[in-house]
Amino acid sequence: MIVDMLDTTTGAVTKRLVQLRESNGVITMGRVLTLVVCTLDSSEAEDAIDAANDASREHPCRVVVLARGDREAPTKLDAQIRVGGDAGAAEVIVLRLQGELINHESSVVIPFLLPDTPVVAWWPRGAPEFPSKDSVGRLAARRITDATFAPDPQATIKKRLDSYAAGDTDLAWSRITYWRALLAAALDEPPFEPVARVTISGLRDEPALDMLAGWLAERLGCPVHRRTGELRVELHRESTSIAIQRPQHGRTATLTRTGEPDQRIALARRETRDCLAEELRRLDADEIYVEALAGIEKVIYD
Repeated sequence: MIVDMLDTTTGAVTKRLVQLRESNGVITMGRVLTLVVCTLDSSEAEDAIDAANDASREHPCRVVVLARGDREAPTKLDAQIRVGGDAGAAEVIVLRLQGELINHESSVVIPFLLPDTPVVAWWPRGAPEFPSKDSVGRLAARRITDATFAPDPQATIKKRLDSYAAGDTDLAWSRITYWRALLAAALDEPPFEPVARVTISGLRDEPALDMLAGWLAERLGCPVHRRTGELRVELHRESTSIAIQRPQHGRTATLTRTGEPDQRIALARRETRDCLAEELRRLDADEIYVEALAGIEKVIYD
């Protein structure tokens, strides 16, 4: 069910939510968190809602979408409520802000936060420079950004350490979860020699690779080179090397180890919904993420 409310108020939207629960049996019990999605405009809101709906199947939640309109337009709030099949396992409230309301996002969102549940803020694009100091970010226990869609992804991910506060994370980190697992498993087999150097190549504007390089630099304590080229990660030991290579837009990677036959491994690029669901599994500080951010400073860019 989708209910549109044009030129409304937060109080009217709240009352309508209560009516929907009473008349349609929509309940908030079982919602484990409130996910606040801060979008740049209405045009990108649908993609974010789709990702949040998919993630809600694992994490039932209330999704509050703040869609910014024209700052110069007259002050106005348009709302849309989605429940049932149109909202996955979530309860979606879309708030389209115009005029002065854009400067008071936190005041608009507070009436819709579920009591006694954590708040997670997600910026699919256009994240603030300091998420923890943002008006919505201050309400959240967990703040999720995505450097992938920034104007300069590489520069953006390098700045994340300077703005970091406990609870911050970036989807560029969860995009490499499977890569990290494969590399860790490959290193856990003989010969158990230390890694002498690492070479990582791929698109320049792929911050997930910078995160991977930072993680390896911090964990292995060896030179890590980041280059632009084909998508490939190679770990060099004294007597052997390990490499994982995949076409930029492919779904299958090749694992190569010295003296052993190549292995084909399913390794598709992770969708935003999968990365978001992973980040919603934990609401505490991610210490390994911080270490990877710090490790980026040790990476050698060729």
